[in-house]
Amino acid sequence: MTFGPGLIEDGEITVSDGQEVKFSMQSNPRTAIGIVDELSYIFVVSDGRTDESRGLSLLELAEVMQELGAVTAYNLDGGGSSSMYFNGRVVNNPTSSGASIQERGVSDIVYIG
Repeated sequence: MTFGPGLIEDGEITVSDGQEVKFSMQSNPRTAIGIVDELSYIFVVSDGRTDESRGLSLLELAEVMQELGAVTAYNLDGGGSSSMYFNGRVVNNPTSSGASIQERGVSDIVYIG
């Protein structure tokens, strides 16, 4: 798998407010995967671009992952691709433009069975 940037390495945040490109510093829908311990993972999806949720910057996402106990964490695809499906339904409110809340077709997913 290829994704990034890395958010946390050895329990320490590896991104900063000014380090990433402008789009990464802005609040947007985000998706991240983190490792807490062997065979213990965290998946976080943040909505954004709506009145209900502004989203997260990469630094804010890293801070959330650290607070949840991730020792290693990576940013995955965001924006309209930020969808989480659990127990037979979408559990967040994905949006690409902020104008409508709906899923967007994607070619790749992370699946845990």
